[in-house]
Amino acid sequence: MDIKQRLTEAMKTAMKAKDAARLSVIRMVRSAIKNSEIDKKTTLDDAGVIAVMATLVKQRRESAQMYRDNERIDLAEKEEFEITVLQEFLPQQLSEQELRQLVEDTIAELGATSMKDMGKVMKKVTAQTTGRADGRVVSEMVKSCLSA
Repeated sequence: MDIKQRLTEAMKTAMKAKDAARLSVIRMVRSAIKNSEIDKKTTLDDAGVIAVMATLVKQRRESAQMYRDNERIDLAEKEEFEITVLQEFLPQQLSEQELRQLVEDTIAELGATSMKDMGKVMKKVTAQTTGRADGRVVSEMVKSCLSA
């Protein structure tokens, strides 16, 4: 079952359970996917859906952090709830060890030796971690491995 079908089934389940908060998040995701499909004039496959959902998770993380910085804990918790619902449909996130291993393997494979090679490494690692790791975390990991 692809992600869009899983979202539809989850929406039906949330409707039956009268879970308004979860239903709202699922509808928001489905709407974002539909808008992306309209913009691109194509039907998104799972990789495209994962990219849209990864963007939504990133936006929610930034919003939650901003709310916490401004002592709006109630709004931060709402954003964090949305992140947990979104992550149910995304592939399993990479652990820090798995990500470090992937970055080190990629650096060795490409023969990267300095920060000049960061673009090549990032391109390859990002392609392998889409939806499974935050881009900022990947970038920091690549920088630390290349500068070590």
